[in-house]
Amino acid sequence: MASANDELVFAPLGGLGEIGMNAALYGFGPEQNRQWILVDCGMGFGGEEHLPGIDVVYPDLRFIEEERHNLLGIFITHAHEDHIGALVEMWPRLRAPVYATRFATGLLETRRLSEPGAPKIDLKEIKPGQRIKLGPFDIEYVPVAHSIPESNAVAIRTPHGLVVHTGDWKLDPTPYLGSLTSEETFRALGDEGVLALICDSTNVVREGTSPSEADVASHLAELIKTAPHRVAVTTFASNVARIRSVAEAAREAGREVVVVGRAMDRVADVARECGFLEGLPDFRTPDNYGYLPRDKVVAILTGSQGEPRAAMARIAQDEHPDIALSKGDRVIFSSRAIPGNEKAVGAIINSLIEQGIEVITDRNGLVHVSGHPRRGELAQMYQWTRPRIAIPAHGEALHLEEHARFARGLGVSEVIRARNGNVVRLAPGPAEVIDTVPAGRLYRDGNLVIQANERAVPERRKLSFAGLVSAAIALEEDGEIAGDPIIETMGLPSKTRSGESFDELIADTVSEVLDGLSKAKRRDSDTVENAVKRAIRAKVNEAWGKKPACHVLVVEV
Repeated sequence: MASANDELVFAPLGGLGEIGMNAALYGFGPEQNRQWILVDCGMGFGGEEHLPGIDVVYPDLRFIEEERHNLLGIFITHAHEDHIGALVEMWPRLRAPVYATRFATGLLETRRLSEPGAPKIDLKEIKPGQRIKLGPFDIEYVPVAHSIPESNAVAIRTPHGLVVHTGDWKLDPTPYLGSLTSEETFRALGDEGVLALICDSTNVVREGTSPSEADVASHLAELIKTAPHRVAVTTFASNVARIRSVAEAAREAGREVVVVGRAMDRVADVARECGFLEGLPDFRTPDNYGYLPRDKVVAILTGSQGEPRAAMARIAQDEHPDIALSKGDRVIFSSRAIPGNEKAVGAIINSLIEQGIEVITDRNGLVHVSGHPRRGELAQMYQWTRPRIAIPAHGEALHLEEHARFARGLGVSEVIRARNGNVVRLAPGPAEVIDTVPAGRLYRDGNLVIQANERAVPERRKLSFAGLVSAAIALEEDGEIAGDPIIETMGLPSKTRSGESFDELIADTVSEVLDGLSKAKRRDSDTVENAVKRAIRAKVNEAWGKKPACHVLVVEV
């Protein structure tokens, strides 16, 4: 039973305002002593121009880190990286038990064994359809159709009512592999009374309903059957249904399957252990590829998002040690570019086409369908669950705003436009944002995890825009100049518009500054450093229109 001070709150720390980094807190209890559960702990992808050197982005979980003594558990809806990818890094800061299905726990455990230093996470297997009670929360895993096996919504029952957190889902009557999104189950939740629906917004801007995974499988089978030479299919490594459909098509066409890429290997191994690839012959390793006839092989590759170190990019640049493609081969991008990855994917496609390789994408063939609901599917979910409160989740600002408008149009009485860091009171009383907690991003920078406001990334952006000038100056104790200054530049053009060397221009500027300073001032290294730095930036800006980063080292000899 709830006491007079108990509140049920929703506090997203990631996933509301971006695609990826899903991390949603649910809290119950009085304001100063709430108990919490965390639904998902995902990562986002870097690689954008404004994040040089950053490949992975994590949600900033400092709020729940400080409250971890009240964190009862972490519940994983499914095994996509944007829902589990931050666990390896973040779990040691949280130390709460992690509940996930067999397939998700298998992937997490495989990653731990393959990555030195990865922590042994406290994993607890939970079955689709299972219910578990933790403190004031009664959590039920509700199977849904999606582009990875064992995807689930979570129905969260509390003394203040029932919340349905959909995770990623779609309606697909023929999913090829995995679960259906059961109308009967969601109608039953609606009959029970849904206080709030926190729902996927990814495809809310698209009308109608998504094609079925079975339709994609049929089209892929035809493309593989009619290919004159090699076939390479790149897709998300986690899309086991797509891997199975390609493998079945290859078998029917008398071709062998070669799996290429570490992530693809991991997923295939776990999928086979879980029975999702039952009946298919073992896949061949990349070192077998070169021995197979051109018309007897299908390669399934990582790199559908243009990742520079993944198999597809390396093959496009003819840099892969085992896999090569030739004129007349067929490459199928069985995926859609995540926003921000379009340029990288386009560069790979253009490189392949220049080599005479046929490229098929979702623009010219039914080779991919989304795992997220379009407007027609969303309308069905709202009709089944009939929530009092709707909170759009899993999307950028455009998706969340359009979803809010859509939910109001369906007659939902309370629609909350929440963002990361908002604390939304769901009950008692009307739903509203009542507080904010720290939220933001952490960057994976090499082997380190850094705050988004650290100076390293902005400094790299500046270096990429305007280069660097380094000047080393030797001065004697009495202020006399000892030898010529040493000048080094990086990222600057070689000559000015008038044809003068930038190196000479900068050297002359440094000499003029030093000659203009008295011996007394030259005895103060800080004065020399500041004067030279200002002069170099001003002179280069005058000649080039850009101010480079500038580093001046004054050495006393």
